[in-house]
Amino acid sequence: MKRAALSLLALLTACSGQAPARVDPADYDAFFLWAGVKPRPELARAKTLYLLAGEVRRTSGFVSLRGVPKVKQAEVWLVVRTARLDWDAAVTTRVLRELARWQAAGNRMAGLQIDFDSSAKGLADYAAFLEALKARLPAGQKLSITGLMDWSANADPAALGLLRGVVDEVVVQSYQGRSTIPDYEAYLAKLARVPVPHKVALVQGGEWREPAALISDPLFRGYVVFLVNAK
Repeated sequence: MKRAALSLLALLTACSGQAPARVDPADYDAFFLWAGVKPRPELARAKTLYLLAGEVRRTSGFVSLRGVPKVKQAEVWLVVRTARLDWDAAVTTRVLRELARWQAAGNRMAGLQIDFDSSAKGLADYAAFLEALKARLPAGQKLSITGLMDWSANADPAALGLLRGVVDEVVVQSYQGRSTIPDYEAYLAKLARVPVPHKVALVQGGEWREPAALISDPLFRGYVVFLVNAK
């Protein structure tokens, strides 16, 4: 019902010529929470949380940025931000150990999300990395990735097809920093080219008007709000 109401509001706004609304976390129930971002009241009723656990940096292994959470009400994704794909066995083992620790703490784990800014041209190599990682995940744990809007417009369909059967969802980022990327409507109009279930990530306070194409996209699964601290 909430998504339907927001979609109707978006259509009415578009017809009236009014400026896009700002993303208010109170209107959503799925959130990204990065290290250093203060929790908001909306998290208490969240249904899905994407929590940054740590980073794999260019010159180091896995660097933890968060202790083991204890989330009661929401499904949890453990997020790893990575600057590279040449993970050795030690990095993979450490990430999987974190996933096991989070699950052992009583969290309702959805699985692992990889946050990597793959170019459209690099998707084939990225898919190979993801396939190898997926094979290492424990039974019952899913694999999610973040994605760039550029994929839907410029990626080779064959490369996009390599993600099918490997990742369980793609969360496409519609923002950079604290701002919604200009011309996001044109990119998201082609999001149906991504052949796996996909969500759209919005930034708190960013401009947003839901493109009509999302309403009819059979693989669209809703929104995730990236929370930020007040300026």
